[in-house]
Amino acid sequence: MPEFPCEQCGATLTYAPGTSSLTCAYCGHENTIEEADIAIEENDFLAHLEEARSQQETHEILTVKCTNCAAETTLDPNITSDECAFCGSPIVQTTESSRQIKPQALLPFQITQKEAQDAFRKWLKGLWFAPNKAKEYGRRESGINGMYIPFWTYDADTDTTYTGMRGEHYYVSESYTTVENGKTVRKTRMVRKTRWYPASGRVSNEFDDVLVEGADTLPQKYLRALEPWDLENLKPYNDAFLSGFRAESYTINLEAGFGLAKDVMDVTVRQTIRHDIGGDEQQILTKNTTYDDITFKHILLPLWISAYRYKDKTYRFLVNARTGEVQGERPWSWVKITLLVLFILAVIAIIVVLTQSGNSPDSTF
Repeated sequence: MPEFPCEQCGATLTYAPGTSSLTCAYCGHENTIEEADIAIEENDFLAHLEEARSQQETHEILTVKCTNCAAETTLDPNITSDECAFCGSPIVQTTESSRQIKPQALLPFQITQKEAQDAFRKWLKGLWFAPNKAKEYGRRESGINGMYIPFWTYDADTDTTYTGMRGEHYYVSESYTTVENGKTVRKTRMVRKTRWYPASGRVSNEFDDVLVEGADTLPQKYLRALEPWDLENLKPYNDAFLSGFRAESYTINLEAGFGLAKDVMDVTVRQTIRHDIGGDEQQILTKNTTYDDITFKHILLPLWISAYRYKDKTYRFLVNARTGEVQGERPWSWVKITLLVLFILAVIAIIVVLTQSGNSPDSTF
């Protein structure tokens, strides 16, 4: 990762979240980041697969790999050992070199570390039955790290042919017997039934910036819960925005990423088919989708990440560094839960004893 020395004291400048400047933590000097006035263009997916080894499309990076969770990240300059931001395990700087598609764009950090720490603490404070260790960890100033996470975005036009069934509801009168006031009576009611008709057709969809993860280090459900991202504010990639932060390398390549994007698109395709079939119910029997005009971008999105191990399990907490949204895995304190259960049982037992005592014929009032 390139370093940016301070013009006044020589210390390393770091990006200040929410600004367009690099700042010096020692003398306060600021350097404005000169952003490239270029459009962030889409890349032809199929053409890039054919030219995957093109020197113009890739760059060489040095990464360190966590032996516990397999995350591949960069470390801060001159740091030889640290804790993995994803699982809290110790890691040692034994770097590996690899060629990867260079990011085209990123969303810079907007939320500061203090703001993220405050949001994290507030989230932890609201967790019922969390172990004390979790809340103690949240009070540590060093317990949260800034990380750029790799993502892919895909555009595509889809064309889908399908066969299915259209269900239309209708109602019939049905007689039945029941017992009322000890007597058997006969009544009628309306019962809904469904007539099914064959259906087939063709639907089209246009997809723009379908976002998928470039690595599977973090739980997908929590990453998805951090959305939406303001992708309309993407900036052309600039090393300066990464100064002072780490960056994870993608482990899900371009082709595999598009496979994940297909799964996301399929939800919308199925919705479109059901709308096209119409009726009250729909069944999709077969479908065949083709994808045209596929383009992609490789981008980096900012997260504040906190991770620690508790009873041999890793818990991760994520903060969207653009919005402050917090998501994460929560630990449970079974000691606290057990004490609550025992307390409730004790209260119930006291109530039962008092109730029985109050109903006793020997009770004195």
